[in-house]
Amino acid sequence: MFVKARKVKFLDGVKLDVTFQDGKIIRYDMSKQFDKYPQLIELRNNRKLFLNGKIDQVGWAIIWNEDLDFDATSIYFGGEQVGFETPSLNDYFGSLINQVMGEKKITQSELARRSKINQADIWRLIKGEGNPTLAKIQKVLDALEINLVIKAK
Repeated sequence: MFVKARKVKFLDGVKLDVTFQDGKIIRYDMSKQFDKYPQLIELRNNRKLFLNGKIDQVGWAIIWNEDLDFDATSIYFGGEQVGFETPSLNDYFGSLINQVMGEKKITQSELARRSKINQADIWRLIKGEGNPTLAKIQKVLDALEINLVIKAK
């Protein structure tokens, strides 16, 4: 399953909170990886380096420099959820598409074929980018064989 990091907050020690596209805020202690990836110990030894980390352009990793990075998927599934931030409608829809694709083992190219939508547009939808029309949203929902119910508050 594809997960996209949206925000990162650096905490005490080598802990961080990462907000993901689906709104989950996951706390992760990087020291859990020191045995497996000794190069990450530099994050504990160099506070300035740790605090200067950032999310890569796509949202797949936290990067500190050319030699130090860590994938967002490991943080998402290996950390502890400590909060939730309501995602934008585009981010929510992208997460939903991604989740259902994973559950049904459908690739982006297969979804593009089924929905008759360009694969690049499918990629943008999954990433929560752009402003899809209702017609495009309906094509994706039909291709995934799901119904989306919107409830008023």
